[in-house]
Amino acid sequence: MIGRCLGALLASILFLAAPSFAADQAAADQPKLTARPQGVLRGDLTLTALDEKAAFAFSQAAIGRTLGDFVLLDRDGNPVELSRYRGKPLLVNFIYTACFQVCPTTTRNLQKALENTVSVMGADRFNIVSIGFNQPFDSPAALKDFSRQYGIDLPNWNFLSPATAIVDDLTAHFGFRFIATAAGFDHLNQVTMVNAEGKIVRQVYGEKFTAEDLAEPLKLLITGSAIPPEVGALQEIMQRVRIICSVYDPQTGRYRTDYSLYFMFAGFLTFVCFMIYLSINFWRNRRREAPKAR
Repeated sequence: MIGRCLGALLASILFLAAPSFAADQAAADQPKLTARPQGVLRGDLTLTALDEKAAFAFSQAAIGRTLGDFVLLDRDGNPVELSRYRGKPLLVNFIYTACFQVCPTTTRNLQKALENTVSVMGADRFNIVSIGFNQPFDSPAALKDFSRQYGIDLPNWNFLSPATAIVDDLTAHFGFRFIATAAGFDHLNQVTMVNAEGKIVRQVYGEKFTAEDLAEPLKLLITGSAIPPEVGALQEIMQRVRIICSVYDPQTGRYRTDYSLYFMFAGFLTFVCFMIYLSINFWRNRRREAPKAR
């Protein structure tokens, strides 16, 4: 019974404290969806552009898919199965290392947002993967140089290189589209969010990311995932409550503790305990009265 009450408590706190991340993204103001490389073109050369409307629909269609069993190489050339990331929320984005404008900017902005997120939620709570789609040029060595050049050193962030033969299937699986142009690649600015069960649940678009863009839906993914059997349930629930009670402050761009949520939690816990007490007393009184009824 206590386990059920704790589960109900956590669900109620989630409902009261966290915004719904099933909101209609298409209706909201959308950030810059597509990265368009800026290059010097000859007057007789036309730049092929990605159809943003079709690319957005293609991207949204990936929501609900289960993470495929793709095998890629990490920065040291070791094989990594994407399925190994199940069990924790996962962020996935696609880059190409020859990009000197959008990809570095997006990567740096992503790092800034995630540095604060890691400090609040912990690096062991979720993972990030950047995949180089320009093969064979985005090799493990090229990705290692890219991550070193832009100072990506978060412990839960990996860079992966797919074989050329699986690039089309891999990118389509995540709803990512790109077109080669004379100036580079025209591609979606997209971060894919995958839950702990390995299902794609959201696409986040843009070049500039804040902790609010990523951490708020991450909070829901982390606190809503199943508690691993090797983890103490009560301790884990308290840690998740701590995460829920951390709220984003747009003025400072950082997270702070909202103590009012702790009072809400304490009040709800008191109510649950009182209801348990009444239920036990009612059950005992029924047992005492049962013989008299005979």
